Amino acid sequence: MNPSRGCLSRGIFALLATLGLVLVIVTATPVTAWYSRLLSGPFSEPRARVLVVLGGSGLEPGIIGEDSYWRAVYAVRAYRKWPYPKIIVSGADASGPMRDFLVAMGIPAGVIQLDARSHSTRENALDVKQLLGDTPPQVALMTSDYHMFRASRVFAKVGLDVAPYPIPHALKLGTHWRTRWPAFLEETSELVKIVYYSVRGWM
Repeated sequence: MNPSRGCLSRGIFALLATLGLVLVIVTATPVTAWYSRLLSGPFSEPRARVLVVLGGSGLEPGIIGEDSYWRAVYAVRAYRKWPYPKIIVSGADASGPMRDFLVAMGIPAGVIQLDARSHSTRENALDVKQLLGDTPPQVALMTSDYHMFRASRVFAKVGLDVAPYPIPHALKLGTHWRTRWPAFLEETSELVKIVYYSVRGWM
């Protein structure tokens, strides 16, 4: 047998075995839920003068994606428990529709301020800091559990005092085998972003 063909065959077998193992682990175990807890840190409901809600995906103009929807839902729940004097919704793609949702759910429009310029977590942090002025108060930072590790550190890096307010998105997806793969893909993408942000010194 040609040695090069043997090496190629063993390489293909190892790759397929690895992919099969990943498939079994992700589908049959709650590893995505465990990882989301690691990224989120402790779940808490901090009270502060400002609630910052980070926008996520949008399906199309004017329609929020799943992660944006759940962040908006939990923002409404948070406001009903503690009427934050100010809510900043940050993110170019989803902030407007998310604001409309919050208002439709009974939050006064005058409480809500938009950051409709930012296209990344770092831009979220920089723009929110600019909106808050020279002496920014502590902010309760709300985003999805898998995003909180990076987001809270990025906001702290620009000089904001952050109280994390993670919502259980990937955690809930990880409780059933049918929805574990979407959670796994979100967490894998987030891991790449964590590495990139760390290399750039943004967190």
